Amino acid sequence: MKLHNIWPVRCCMLPKGWKQVPLHTVAEVRTGLSKNARREGATLKRPYLRVANVQDGALDLSDVQEIDVPASQTSRYTLQAGDLLLIEGNGNPENLGRGCLWHGQIAEAVHQNHVFAVRTHKDEGLLPEFLALLVQCRYGRDYFLSCAKGSTGLASLNSTQLKGFPVILPPFEEQIRIARVIDTWGAAIVATERYLANSLRQRDALADWLLGGKQRLSGHATKRKSYRLGALFDERVEVNRPDLRLLSITREEGVIPRDDVGRKDTSNEDKSKYLRVCPGDIAYNTMRMWQGVSALSPHEGIVSPAYTVVRPKAQLIDAQFAAYLFKYRPVVFLFYRYSQGLVSDTWNLKFHHFSEIKVEIPELSEQIAIANVLKAADEEIAALEKHLDCLREEKRALMADLLTGKRRVRVSSSMAESEAA
Repeated sequence: MKLHNIWPVRCCMLPKGWKQVPLHTVAEVRTGLSKNARREGATLKRPYLRVANVQDGALDLSDVQEIDVPASQTSRYTLQAGDLLLIEGNGNPENLGRGCLWHGQIAEAVHQNHVFAVRTHKDEGLLPEFLALLVQCRYGRDYFLSCAKGSTGLASLNSTQLKGFPVILPPFEEQIRIARVIDTWGAAIVATERYLANSLRQRDALADWLLGGKQRLSGHATKRKSYRLGALFDERVEVNRPDLRLLSITREEGVIPRDDVGRKDTSNEDKSKYLRVCPGDIAYNTMRMWQGVSALSPHEGIVSPAYTVVRPKAQLIDAQFAAYLFKYRPVVFLFYRYSQGLVSDTWNLKFHHFSEIKVEIPELSEQIAIANVLKAADEEIAALEKHLDCLREEKRALMADLLTGKRRVRVSSSMAESEAA
């Protein structure tokens, strides 16, 4: 197959001083070592990188295996700092061109045949970091997807296609500046990811302390009381309300209108036995409550008979507190213990058995205070997640513009001189 059949010779209009060249003219594409190939003669054991180790923009070195390498060929397969690792795809178009830079984290490491190592020529003016960004951005992904669409069988990237990748080549000093600007955004994303992960851990610990009574809020010292859930909740069994909108429960989003989760049209479905849900009710998946699949509903609507709907008794238990309690691991374990059935696919927790479960809860005022604390923590996490999504989207847009010359970075003469020195 000829590359010009799957990718235009000129992909975009470039600024003055920029050019577009095939990858093989500015870098060497190195294939890896086959795991099952027959070895002859003396061999040496070397750590080697597999597809599983090469993620999108990062390396996972938690499980690095060893392979026998012919002693005469170790230099041929040994990675060098600055090599760009790219996987061939393994049949999944979304994985085509997935990769990252190698910084020499493991001495004398080699790479598998399903992982390409791209080594830039030192005298051709291509910065490895710039190439890595170009491959990761939409421009690079579009090229690799075009290779998949132009190929037969499972999507994969061969060395000929990779060698023909049209590299956009700005002046070297501008490549450095572009890489630095994008790296700044990457650092902000990493910092936000760490902050978010820490906030999630703190929120989970806070929930364990407060819901389990290991820590009490200021001003609340009343002894916690034990109740059966049947004393705290009534089952709502109201049917024949096809006029109400259909709701669904997802583990991540809770109770949401079913149209929002991409379900097929159910206008002709018999909804006569569907259960009414009111704001403040908690609906749970009868066959998945042992996995904690439940949520407090902000909506009025109907849900499938596969759910059970319970109404908190407002004088004894706060609805928001109850929703958090139902996600508390010791309580989820009780749901598991009281579920009925022979195998996990048939386990169910109907209201009769649900009502027998005993829980220990504080007085109503402390329940409300606990729910407010946990809700505030959840709102902070939601704000962080939204901020992180914005950062990622802004970085993608910035990469698309800077790497293709639609937006420029200013390179001063002093910077060019310092970089040259």
